Amino acid sequence: MEKEILEEITNNIGNNFLQRQENGLMLRKDQIEILNKYKIDFLKYNNIESLIYEIEEILNIEYYEDLDNLSIELSEFNYYQNTNK
Repeated sequence: MEKEILEEITNNIGNNFLQRQENGLMLRKDQIEILNKYKIDFLKYNNIESLIYEIEEILNIEYYEDLDNLSIELSEFNYYQNTNK
């Protein structure tokens, strides 16, 4: 039982860390899973704005709550990381 709990904690921690992808984008494991679910090839985008635009194009056709939440997360991350304050 303790081993299962430890594995669950380890998996959750791994999902919460941003990891630099091959194309330079910073994404968490759970964000990548959502992108893969909707067959969005995030590796073909060289910046976060292009990825957000693609997500918004999909959401304009059909609404998916998890994809919408991801779009909001990425937009907030982009704002705080890339906006001069």
